[in-house]
Amino acid sequence: MNGASREALASAREQLDALTDNTSVDAAKLAEELAAVTALLDREVSLRRVLTDPAQTGEARAELAGRLLGSQIGGPAADLVSGMVRSRWSRSRDLSDAIEELAYSADLIAAQRAGQLDDVEDELFRFGRIVTSAGELRSALTDHNATDSAKTALLHTLLGGRANPVTERLVVRLVGQPRGRSLEAGLDALSKLAADRRGRMVAVVTTAVPLDEGQRERLGASLARMYGRQVHLNLDVDPEVLGGVQVRIGDEVINGTVADRLDEATRRMAG
Repeated sequence: MNGASREALASAREQLDALTDNTSVDAAKLAEELAAVTALLDREVSLRRVLTDPAQTGEARAELAGRLLGSQIGGPAADLVSGMVRSRWSRSRDLSDAIEELAYSADLIAAQRAGQLDDVEDELFRFGRIVTSAGELRSALTDHNATDSAKTALLHTLLGGRANPVTERLVVRLVGQPRGRSLEAGLDALSKLAADRRGRMVAVVTTAVPLDEGQRERLGASLARMYGRQVHLNLDVDPEVLGGVQVRIGDEVINGTVADRLDEATRRMAG
């Protein structure tokens, strides 16, 4: 997002935080209702355009949203959506993208309230790694010919009783409403949202053998000094790296693996 949409999303995030500071607000219910609004706006493109029409005043757009949604969703969700449609958006699609992000964030807030955000963050990363390595599973979850109910049943079988309920809800929603993203991209986005809830970065650390607790602490402290903020480590083991450590933070890769050094030596010899 850029321009007006970026400002509108920043304001919406603040509204969500203020709303969920009130512990009487059911964050999980709020997430479900915001997800339903996202799905509605994806289906009804003309409605989305009307709710972001710059020719209409913010109050007129908010009044329309209240009339259409007020009886379908709870007060907190209706207030949040009304506030969002009062803002200006660069593209109509940005509004539904923003509401979707708030839906996911509300579920993460529910996990944070329960002291389970770290578990959810780790489970999202692990599930992403499983999807990447299990081609048949990925195909089953992204098959356009399969029904949403079949995919949901498969996810409940895989995650039910094994993962945090918030993790399960997030993954089920992501698979059911991919909205043009790959499954891997969606899981990465969820992991980043979870990290943002704690104001920290996410580093994917790949090593040939598992790191012990002392090594994890030293690496985390070193990255925190380097980037000036807390860094959450998602640890992955890949024997093909041979030795050393590869760290990926966003698009930046710090590669100190033996395999990488061998590849570099080979390239130099070939050159």
